Parts: sequence; structure tokens; C-alpha cells
Amino acid sequence: MSNRETVYLASESPRRLQLLAQIGIKATVIPSKVVETKLPSESPLAYANRMAISKAQSGWCNSARIFALPVIGADTIVVCDDKILGKPNNKKEGIAMLTTLSGRVHQVITAVAIVYATQVRQCYVESEVTFATLTESEIETYWDTGEPCDKAGAYAIQGRAAAFITYLTGSYSGVVGLPLFETVNLLREFGVVVLT
Repeated sequence: MSNRETVYLASESPRRLQLLAQIGIKATVIPSKVVETKLPSESPLAYANRMAISKAQSGWCNSARIFALPVIGADTIVVCDDKILGKPNNKKEGIAMLTTLSGRVHQVITAVAIVYATQVRQCYVESEVTFATLTESEIETYWDTGEPCDKAGAYAIQGRAAAFITYLTGSYSGVVGLPLFETVNLLREFGVVVLT
């Protein structure tokens, strides 16, 4: 399989699509109908891994099996004090999340799964992100840009929130939504040739 061939991405995230294109992977988005609800007593890592696998399997069942191409599923979560900070439902939640992250270190876990027929390969990357201490005015102004509204943890590291990040340990692309090094290694197991 050459890098000119398509893989499927069971995600509507434009950021993941852009990240794959960055390394020469042409991906077609396919639907993945997965209810993203954490189970009782499920750890954040277990949740992210389960979601990634579920999305990839759902995508395979929906359409990829017709064309026999690998399906990538991924899930990115922001974790602070062992609590998952999802996408804010409103301004109050978004400001509360940004206030929680202000001046602190938090974790970003991105799990990736690739499904092809009965084969499943999976990995995850955990990164640590340090936020500067933000003023109430900075938080309000950032929220008003509209950027945080549909982002886990109410921020986008690849966007304006880059101005808040003082330190990052781990995978930058993983924080954006898809750890490229690890994803490439998984794709190679399915014969997808990258950067040739």
C-alpha cells in the first residue's frame, strides 16, 4: 500500500485530517456513531482507549470494510486532578475550565486505534501541558474569540491558546489531536507507507 492510497478517519475533527495531510496521508472521513460517555469508575486512560477503539470499529462497520482500507479512530481528553475536562457546554463551563487550568500542569491523553477487518492495533500518548497564570480578563477575552467552544478543556494549543502554554512535555501533535509518530508506526503495521 502506498502513501497515495486512502485510509479512513473515523473522526470529523478537521485538525486530525490536517495532521494526516501534513505527513502525506490522504484520509477520507467516515461516520462513527459512538456515544462518548465515561463508565462509572473508568479511569481517564481507559476511557480514551475505549473511545478510540470504539470509533475505529464503528467506522469499519459503517463503510470501510467495503473498500478494505484501515480505519483510524482517536480520542483526545484533557485531564486535571484526575477529572476529564470535556468540551464546554456554555460560557460558564468554559471559563470554569480555563480558570482551573490557569497556572497549573495538566495532562492530555490521546488514544489512537486502527482497525482493519479483525485486526486492531492501539496506542496512546500522554503529554503534560503547563499553563501560565491567566487573568480573568484574558480568560474572558479568549472565550469571546469562539475558539474554546468546541475544544476539550476549552482551549486549542494550535490556536490562540498557544500564548498561554509555558511548557509542554510529550507530543505536540498528540495534544492537537493525533500523535503523528505513534500513528505512523501503527499504520506501518498495516502496510501503509509514509513519506516515501
